[in-house]
Amino acid sequence: MKKKLFLYTAVIMFCASAIFYLINVNEKDKLENNSPEKRKDRDSEIKYPSDIEYFKRTFPYGQADPDAHLEALKKGQEMRSLAESDNSTPQWEFAGPANIGGRISDLEYDPNNSQIIYAGAATGGIFKSTNGGLNFFPVFDDNAVLPIGDIAVDPVNSNIIYAGTGEANGGHNNFAGGGIYKSTNGGTSWQITGLQNTVSIGRIIIDPFNPLKLYVAAVGSYFGPNPDRGIYRSDNGGANWTKILFISDSTGAIDIAVDPVNSNNLYAAMWQKTRYPNGGQLFGSTSGIYKSTNGGNNWTALGAANGLPNSSSTSVGRIGISISKSNPNILYSIFTNGTTYLGFFKTTNAGLNWTNADPNNQLQDGFSTFSWYFGQVRVHPTNPSIVYVLDFAIMKTTNSGTSWTDLTGFDIHVDNHALAFKPGAPETIIEGNDGGIYNSTNGGNSFTKVAELPITQFYEIGIDKTNPQRLYGGTQDNGTNRTTTGSVSDWESIYGGDGFYVIVDYTNPNVIYAESQNGGFGKSSDGGSALTTLRQG
Repeated sequence: MKKKLFLYTAVIMFCASAIFYLINVNEKDKLENNSPEKRKDRDSEIKYPSDIEYFKRTFPYGQADPDAHLEALKKGQEMRSLAESDNSTPQWEFAGPANIGGRISDLEYDPNNSQIIYAGAATGGIFKSTNGGLNFFPVFDDNAVLPIGDIAVDPVNSNIIYAGTGEANGGHNNFAGGGIYKSTNGGTSWQITGLQNTVSIGRIIIDPFNPLKLYVAAVGSYFGPNPDRGIYRSDNGGANWTKILFISDSTGAIDIAVDPVNSNNLYAAMWQKTRYPNGGQLFGSTSGIYKSTNGGNNWTALGAANGLPNSSSTSVGRIGISISKSNPNILYSIFTNGTTYLGFFKTTNAGLNWTNADPNNQLQDGFSTFSWYFGQVRVHPTNPSIVYVLDFAIMKTTNSGTSWTDLTGFDIHVDNHALAFKPGAPETIIEGNDGGIYNSTNGGNSFTKVAELPITQFYEIGIDKTNPQRLYGGTQDNGTNRTTTGSVSDWESIYGGDGFYVIVDYTNPNVIYAESQNGGFGKSSDGGSALTTLRQG
């Protein structure tokens, strides 16, 4: 599989990534953040290069133009159009890898044709399969903004697809989006349809009885307060939007569920999150679940009185929520505390009362220390006792949480973000994680990886100066990789973890240095066949 990339697109994506975190803050935050006490605290902290650039570009209040990255994306589209019509403009050729993979943020089946599946990549746009997930091809490359948060397919006319741009997983390596895009021809072409300033989208839901009615959970900016967070509704297929739930400029909407029988019943998961280059927090008192019984016109907070964690006294961070299609009175929610697992809760009366469905904390075994990165729950479409929870591992219960099985094993990459059931055959599932896409035909007991998927996220690339066919690179959660032939499909891992800088000695290509996260450092003296760790990360 090859994807032609253009120089101008590369330049503009770089520009967008450099400014995506420059956030608009309100006057109160300006004054508080610039108080003598705050300045003293900041001045005493260690400053890293990224911190210095952030402070320089937002001096003195941390304020920047919130439309800057949108203008950059628009300019990128214009430059790309010019490049396509100018034969003298150098073009880029895809160099790989196609066989390594990268982070998937969402997966959706066509509800009317289970052979069609859409996959959203964290930074690689949208891919489509027409053979049940065996192979995928890109359908979003012509757009200037490629980070995908969520996808929704119209249940009536499944040629209509909505894509929320801007990954919502809260990491330092997430990239800002440019709003909601809509396709009316199965992904062949796309048009922007609003919410350009929402930055990141956690979920798009289509009313099952009125496909013109859409709900969007907008997380908002990655690195500071902004007023565009919350739940939005469109009553005309995305032409116009109304914000129907707003808590604060530091509390975004990360998830939303709709009752498949009575679509006036909505459940929203709100997440208080403010991250700065040198601080912030991933939890707060306004995190929680909210319910509406009138299509989003009014909302009620569900909290300690309903059996859920009390966010006023407990650190409540990211929340995931999922509703049973076969019994919509049953919902499950996963709570984190800003760092790791807090609890797994179940309601059997549409949110009125919740109980701890994992009293022995067995789910903790599948969780990481950065659970703000995950937060996904999926209920089996015909059996509400079967639930999947995605975190570092994939955890599955067949008895509503009494016991759990770790499905990750050796068949599948860790760090899981997406899972979808095949319509009419829910034992067939498709799953997405930091390593790509995986298929299972037995409910997750075993998985097969989709081999060709060019979405690897590179932090840095290196070249062997003695042989330009030998390409190297450090990648997000997929280690340090290389090809010795210049082929797109024979890349191999030579060092693990998160790969960063990789350098080949320009006088002796047998000597290679590679990095991993937290300062890990390795060296090879045999051309990369073996690397010795010189410093543990």
